[in-house]
Amino acid sequence: MSDIIYIVGSGAIGKALAVCLHHAQKKVVLINGRADDGTAFMQILTLQLSDGSQLNAAIECGSLSNYPTLTGIILLTSKSFGNAGLAVKLIDKIGCSPLVLLQNGLGVERPFIKAGFPHLYRCVLFTTSQLLSETSIRYKPVTISPIGPINGTEADLNAIVGKINSPLFPFKAEPDIQPVIWEKAIINSVFNSICPLLDIDNGVFHREADVLALAKRIIKECVQVAAAAGVELSAKAVQDKLITISKFSDGQFISTLVDINNKRETEIETLNFEIVRIAEQLSPETTVGETRLLGELTRLKARLSAQRG
Repeated sequence: MSDIIYIVGSGAIGKALAVCLHHAQKKVVLINGRADDGTAFMQILTLQLSDGSQLNAAIECGSLSNYPTLTGIILLTSKSFGNAGLAVKLIDKIGCSPLVLLQNGLGVERPFIKAGFPHLYRCVLFTTSQLLSETSIRYKPVTISPIGPINGTEADLNAIVGKINSPLFPFKAEPDIQPVIWEKAIINSVFNSICPLLDIDNGVFHREADVLALAKRIIKECVQVAAAAGVELSAKAVQDKLITISKFSDGQFISTLVDINNKRETEIETLNFEIVRIAEQLSPETTVGETRLLGELTRLKARLSAQRG
């Protein structure tokens, strides 16, 4: 396995991760997951840490056409709605290199499974990151982010984690990743619908009892869907994790709200609507009305915002 780490996706998470890996003495390349204009350049990125300090790093940046092959570890941090297109572009470039998806949502790995990627892993991110400008990022880790196999061995998983782990952006191996994926997807379904609809920061859940009460109802609905899918979760444990994340990300804005304000597509389809789809497929009697409604309102807000642009 090559020592080069390719990060596909140059948003807030991708740029924060690139800086952290650079300061851990890793060779890192940041690739734009959307535009493929053939340009390559060095970019100075500044990471604003929660203690008020900052880190600078000169990062090699490019687009997919700059790299005929990607031999190393590929970390995908771009938005999940682009996965079908990226699976087509990446399959002939990466060969047997491992691909790790650092994305929100349920089912985001399906295009890569369908395309036949031989070494595929899912990471559940427990960190917050927000672009302040094109080259400045506010970053705050919540806890260690687990990585687990979709197609892969535990030995390879441990090797990958060993290569990408760093003090500022820590990872750990989690062989049983599905419960963690579901837990975070439910939490994101709450954050990525309620915060954009209220036009408010992530800290609202630990500050406002009425908003937390709504979040608890969504969690209860979604935990029932997880159970129908064979994943047993504690609603109380999910609520506690949501509150912890809310406290750690107080004052920061969820990515869906940022995307709506910038007239960009959101990831709500792999959150609320994927949970609704699974409920309808596996357990039609399960009620997910509030989860669906919040998803529909978020989708409408995004569409109307784009039309006004």
